[in-house]
Amino acid sequence: AEFEDVCSKTNDAMMLTKEEINSLVSRCDKLKPRIEKIDETQKKVYLKRLQMCKDLFIFVLESKEKK
Repeated sequence: AEFEDVCSKTNDAMMLTKEEINSLVSRCDKLKPRIEKIDETQKKVYLKRLQMCKDLFIFVLESKEKK
């Protein structure tokens, strides 16, 4: 549920505040150890998706800081 909640925010990333994005990046970091405990096949998929979500949030955050 946490994974779906975090990654569902990627569609609205440009409308979020810097604080909200930082919070989402932090939540991604906290989710990673939990995902690493599941079986190998699912772990690969979820870790890749989590990393993509996190990378998008970081990109949006960096672009907002340049403005």
